[in-house]
Amino acid sequence: MALSDADVQKQIKHMMAFIEQEANEKAEEIDAKAEEEFNIEKGRLVQTQRLKIMEYYEKKEKQIEQQKKIQMSNLMNQARLRVLKARDDLISDLLNEAKLRLAKVVKDTARYQILLDGLVLQGFYQLLEPRIVVRCRKQDLPMVKAAVQKSIPIYKNATKRDVDIHIDQDNFLPEEIAGGVEIYNSDGKIKVSNTLESRLDLVAQQMMPEIRVALFGANANRKFLD
Repeated sequence: MALSDADVQKQIKHMMAFIEQEANEKAEEIDAKAEEEFNIEKGRLVQTQRLKIMEYYEKKEKQIEQQKKIQMSNLMNQARLRVLKARDDLISDLLNEAKLRLAKVVKDTARYQILLDGLVLQGFYQLLEPRIVVRCRKQDLPMVKAAVQKSIPIYKNATKRDVDIHIDQDNFLPEEIAGGVEIYNSDGKIKVSNTLESRLDLVAQQMMPEIRVALFGANANRKFLD
């Protein structure tokens, strides 16, 4: 039985409605899938960027912490250097004051003569040369002559050696030094410096550990003593 035009139109409409419904359902499915994939990708991107931001700030935090440590170390080193310089300045001032006080020793003629006797004789013993040259300040010449004359027999008796002593009266030591003598071998290549300043420097060097302890106390970080 042939379909009427109305039946055909009805079936066509029904098929079109079915196709449209299928298309709508498919579109909704695609939209839902796209939305899901979009949300997943958005979440992934957000997580990735969040991790990057966290890594960036962690790196920055470590850099800042490292800079703080370096700055703190530099400040501590600067402070330590300032303390060491202040200590060295104090010791230097102390030694300068001691050198100024040497003038008082020289003014005491009897005491200074005894000191010169010892310095001259010690120089002879240190050189042990057959010919010795002695230099002194011009103003000390009489006292040095007396010290030399007193020291010669003592030296000869102790060493069983003859010695020829020459006091250099052409090249005196500077007048501004505190006193004492310089003693040379015959060709001037070997020198014993027994000026008051050199003796003070030697004593200060030998006693520096004790001086530091007396001024600043014992160093808690020092394991060994000289």
